[in-house]
Amino acid sequence: MGSFPRYRVRSRWREYITPAVRNIVLVCVGVFLIQTLLQLFSPATYYLFNREFGLVPYDFLFKLHIWQPVTYLFLHGGLWHILLNMLFLWMFGVDLERAWGSHRFYTYFFLTGIGAACINVLAELVVHPGGSGASFIPTIGASGAIYGILLANAILFPDRKIWLIPFPVTIPMKVYVIAAGAIEFFMTLGAGGGDNVSHVTHLGGMLVGYLYLRRGSWFFRARNGISDWQRRRARRKFEVYMRKHREEPPSRPDHWVN
Repeated sequence: MGSFPRYRVRSRWREYITPAVRNIVLVCVGVFLIQTLLQLFSPATYYLFNREFGLVPYDFLFKLHIWQPVTYLFLHGGLWHILLNMLFLWMFGVDLERAWGSHRFYTYFFLTGIGAACINVLAELVVHPGGSGASFIPTIGASGAIYGILLANAILFPDRKIWLIPFPVTIPMKVYVIAAGAIEFFMTLGAGGGDNVSHVTHLGGMLVGYLYLRRGSWFFRARNGISDWQRRRARRKFEVYMRKHREEPPSRPDHWVN
């Protein structure tokens, strides 16, 4: 009897999405399902959930809710919000993770996301020193980290052509990211006030990503210093292992070839 060809579905999926991007998407979707259920069955609990795990500058500064710069990344404010964020994360995060590896991609994602949150809080502290206005409004979404990923793509793949959705036009990645940054900057100045979007967070993610990747910056030196320390530690462990086993007699020979 003839046999049917077998396909490895798992390996084919890996061609389209990388492990870190996949895990981030799954967590965001899972949290969004929780938000949706709370919104349907308990609106008051939904509000408290967003207030507790979203980024609320007043709560972070004065109530010491130190988990918020991390947890706000996984909350989203609606179906279109999460769809667009996850689409951009997949479009621009996959190639970045393939170039860097999952560990460094995770580091960059959380560094830009947390850095964007800190810049948001700092901006609110300057505008509302005593805690008022937007200081009590939760900021949610992974957009700060995604704008950092956009900036990294512009640096690593500056001439890559991308579609300018919804127009049938392609432009270089660096032009797209410069235009996106300029739009966010002018929206921050108040041209788009009242749109319920934290443009400061978007710019913050791009700024932290730039400082992290720019040669000679403090972030760049700190990153390289940590990497050098890790390599030195691994080398010392290897040297200790070799000294420990150098004097051991060889194992009993056998007839197997390893």
